[in-house]
Amino acid sequence: MKIYTMEKITSRKNEYIRHIRLLCSDTQYRREKGLFVCDGMKLLREAVSFGAEISSVLWKEQAEELEGLKCEKQYSAPTELFDYVSPMKNSPGPVFAVKIPAEKSSQKLRNAIVLENLQDPGNVGTVIRTANAFNIDAVILTGNCADIYNPKTVRATMGAVFRQKLVVKELNELGDYLKENELPLYGAALSERAVDMRSVELKNAAVAVGSEGRGLSREILDICQREIIIPMNPDSESLNAAVAASVLMWEMSR
Repeated sequence: MKIYTMEKITSRKNEYIRHIRLLCSDTQYRREKGLFVCDGMKLLREAVSFGAEISSVLWKEQAEELEGLKCEKQYSAPTELFDYVSPMKNSPGPVFAVKIPAEKSSQKLRNAIVLENLQDPGNVGTVIRTANAFNIDAVILTGNCADIYNPKTVRATMGAVFRQKLVVKELNELGDYLKENELPLYGAALSERAVDMRSVELKNAAVAVGSEGRGLSREILDICQREIIIPMNPDSESLNAAVAASVLMWEMSR
């Protein structure tokens, strides 16, 4: 691995340190810069393997060799300073910044999982990871969802953030987007109108999942072709949103 630039940083006042901390904490700053932060060698290997555009790397104490890493801006920092920057506690590093990919036009979607108002980064990341495992064409986020590029979301994807098609749509855009892709929309809901998910053909469809507390909004249910429910023990609590989405995606890919 060729190290193009290796600057040792020792001060919290360093501009690059401020930059990385803002990328970790500020959604608007991430959007303005078009960058997001990842942490750890596993994610760095995934980023390199899948051709992500890495803009800079901050190593803990010293750099490690990684075949295929091509990044002109590389830095090192002592443990205390690195821990101040890292979004993870006691991370072995490195921390690195990646360019947010532009949404690419592609062939029509065969299926999609839609998340509405899913605010927990871990749940959103888990759905992205599971969608990639089950060959779901796209994860579509609408409403007040956790930022895809929040470090906690990115980490929960376990590298799937670099491989999975991710789409963000306003609710008033969602219906037209799904029509363009010829996908009927089904909403997972605890209602008297909901039918057993096994009685509906989900192979070439989009399925919407809402937050655990409130479920899907009336606005999104109004554009659903049908409401569906996951059959389970009537004495049990409702499923965690990421778990429910995973069960539905399994059925979609089956």
